Amino acid sequence: MTALISLVLFDMDDVLSYYDRSARVDHFSALSGHTHETVHQAIWGSGLEDRADAGLITDDEYLAAIGETLGCRVTRNDWLAARRASMSPNLEVLALARSLAARYSVAVLTNNCRLVTDNIHYLNPMVAELFGPHVYASASFGAAKPAARTYLSCLDSLGVSAAETLFIDDLEVNVTGAINAGLHGHVFTGAASLSEELARRKLL
Repeated sequence: MTALISLVLFDMDDVLSYYDRSARVDHFSALSGHTHETVHQAIWGSGLEDRADAGLITDDEYLAAIGETLGCRVTRNDWLAARRASMSPNLEVLALARSLAARYSVAVLTNNCRLVTDNIHYLNPMVAELFGPHVYASASFGAAKPAARTYLSCLDSLGVSAAETLFIDDLEVNVTGAINAGLHGHVFTGAASLSEELARRKLL
């Protein structure tokens, strides 16, 4: 296959990094004294995290809502400590991204609030070092993946067309959303299969 790609756009959680949501729950459970089930419902079951990811509420509103629901004050430092504990680098995938970066543009598009991208050097130093300023949160675009607006707004920021972009995500629904928006897509299942796909596309 002849490569027509100039940009490889990565998801972050469970692609560039391993993600353990339970670590975040542990932090908020210890902070609030509530059970894991209560914390999970307050943040994810209620739709609060989805609203933050889509940029429908500000970071301050998001933190205040978590605190109100859990009956305790949740500071930015509290949230960042919990988020950092949930992430660890996927070294094999980062190595592939580093190899790609020698010949192509690379960037990150993650379903997250701006707290993540504003603090990426603290939360995920290896991603920050490799991708520099090109780490984008869905909240910045007022919609979350798989909405077409999310991908296309990100590409507008990068000055790259959908047709020359390969998007990589662990969730099939997000890859389908990218393909429907005109991007190329690959469902991530591991570093080995990603390496094979990149080789098939003659990107590596």
